[in-house]
Amino acid sequence: MEAIIVANAPTFEAEPFRGLLTQSELLIAADGGGNALYAASISPHLIIGDLDSLTLPAAEAFATAGTTFLRYPTDKDETDLELALLSAVARGATQITVLGAIGGRWDQGLANVALLAMPELRGRRVRLLDAHQEAYLARGETPIAGARGETVSLLPLGGPARAITTRGLRYPLAGAELHFERSRGVSNQISEPPAHVTVGEGQLLVVHLFGA
Repeated sequence: MEAIIVANAPTFEAEPFRGLLTQSELLIAADGGGNALYAASISPHLIIGDLDSLTLPAAEAFATAGTTFLRYPTDKDETDLELALLSAVARGATQITVLGAIGGRWDQGLANVALLAMPELRGRRVRLLDAHQEAYLARGETPIAGARGETVSLLPLGGPARAITTRGLRYPLAGAELHFERSRGVSNQISEPPAHVTVGEGQLLVVHLFGA
């Protein structure tokens, strides 16, 4: 099952993703992410968080539509997006797409990227998506779908990544090591789609720019 989670990026607009959102088997709003859904007249199946950002008209409309609310205290250890990811896993999601995770505060955006490394997400296909790019974690062998010439960056997450081998990229890696504090993996290109990356040790953030 694929779940779609809408996070609370202040500039996110749901309308360009209407098809994806309305066809989702499980649509979750992380607190204020529900405001973008409300603006597009789309009701989530579940809204989760401390609900300090969700507007009253949105909350009332979702309640009328039968949305399930899971409210948490404001003083909590997890962000609303982390709670939404855990809830999607608990409901059996094997694929998770997160919209509205990047934009606005840098601290929250960086934390949202780091959430991809949650152990609870291992073995599931999880990506952050916007109109022009996506980001997901590569462990072991991972395909990189896309068109020839599109930009792909490989960024170590949480420390160095070792024994990295790629296929189908303009600048190949063969048993290479990438370091968190260096920029070597930025701005590669797909040369033979689909490309692949294999990571022997550690984990890589794959950032794929559509049409770029």
